[in-house]
Amino acid sequence: MTEDELEKEILEWAKKYAQEHGWILNPDEKKLDVVIRGLARNRKKFGESYCPCRLRTGDAEKDALIICPCVYHKDEVENEGSCHCRLYFRTDAEEEK
Repeated sequence: MTEDELEKEILEWAKKYAQEHGWILNPDEKKLDVVIRGLARNRKKFGESYCPCRLRTGDAEKDALIICPCVYHKDEVENEGSCHCRLYFRTDAEEEK
């Protein structure tokens, strides 16, 4: 699978996941692309789509917590309007500037 194909696959998955939860993806296309590229790069390099905004420890059990969607994302979207990576947004959250 090429990098472009992997990025498209991850983007489509992220869109579907956001829709299932009543969220949207980051409306800033450039910032969205950075996160999608980071997820694709991590999947290609490490075999999992680790959150590109969090540091891997090398401990498989701990790192499992940061596979997108990470264990933190729902609380972050609910409380802050978006997840830490700014991939997922509540529909009523202020748009990225």
